[in-house]
Amino acid sequence: MTVPPHDGNLLAAPLPQDRIALDPAFGTRFMLFVDTEEEFDWNAPFSRTGHGVTALSGMARGQAYFAAAGVKPIYVTDYPVVDCDVASAMMAQWVSDGAADIGAHLHPWVNPPHVEEVNAANSYVGFLPEAVERAKLEALCRRIEERFGQRPIAYRAGRYGVGPNSARLLAQAGFRLDSSVRSRFDYSHQYGPDFCGLPQTPYWAGPERTLVELPLSTAFVGLLRGAGERLYRAAHSMGPLAGALSRARMLSRVPLTPEGISASEAIAAIDALIEEGVPILNFSFHSPTLEPGHTPYVRDEADRTAFYGWWDTVLAHLAKRGVGAASLDQFLNAVPMRIEACQAA
Repeated sequence: MTVPPHDGNLLAAPLPQDRIALDPAFGTRFMLFVDTEEEFDWNAPFSRTGHGVTALSGMARGQAYFAAAGVKPIYVTDYPVVDCDVASAMMAQWVSDGAADIGAHLHPWVNPPHVEEVNAANSYVGFLPEAVERAKLEALCRRIEERFGQRPIAYRAGRYGVGPNSARLLAQAGFRLDSSVRSRFDYSHQYGPDFCGLPQTPYWAGPERTLVELPLSTAFVGLLRGAGERLYRAAHSMGPLAGALSRARMLSRVPLTPEGISASEAIAAIDALIEEGVPILNFSFHSPTLEPGHTPYVRDEADRTAFYGWWDTVLAHLAKRGVGAASLDQFLNAVPMRIEACQAA
């Protein structure tokens, strides 16, 4: 039987030779990606209207906090935010100051061209027709270039919604890095991608393997974490068992985010990922969380105080473990050239 060649798409596990071994001098580091997007009602059906870009003072406060902590966030930014004069000017100043980087984030229902029906299935851009995904991606890249003077090189699909064509389209558009793969999560029950079984460590993607995939970081913690994903999926197929295991602190799935995750859970996940040998811990959250009232995670000022308290605790633990912050450039500079590229040169 002939085995079809691996096309480097983001829904398939990478080949062993596509795993990336970072420069040993890089050590273990962490990065922060902020999904920078419009505010909308997360409980309402998707809509092209009824959203806003108003959480700007919260974003400014967040940026000041992270800059003071020595963290250079990557703001993967969607069309409504880029299209907002005040937001784009504020973020352009951060970039000019060398305090932040700008990437791309695509919510198809608010990103031109508006040619598809707006519904849950079509909220995953990677599952739209290839021509539509390409056109939306190009429209977003052009708008970012108009606002910031250069095309983005880092990408995260809204709702982590990459599909079978995404890696190829991203490489063709000039992207160097994607961070859409949310390893250990399965969104197929809601029309999205299934990332179960994919790595926590970076790897090459795309037909020519020119795109670096940096998965979001998620750990299994608890006494049974050695059984990991296999046991977690089996438990979820058995109804309440997964919840019982989590409450008993036997097995929990913990993504590195302040949204819905306690600081103690995050610390356990950090330690587990370090023990797994993961060289880059990839944190993320949504920009509307920086201002009360826009997401379920920060509903009021007390929640916002708790949000920054979470970061104080987590950053202190990272420092204790010797895990420093890395910028986008620092990470990409630690990625070695592929052997094939070296031979071609």
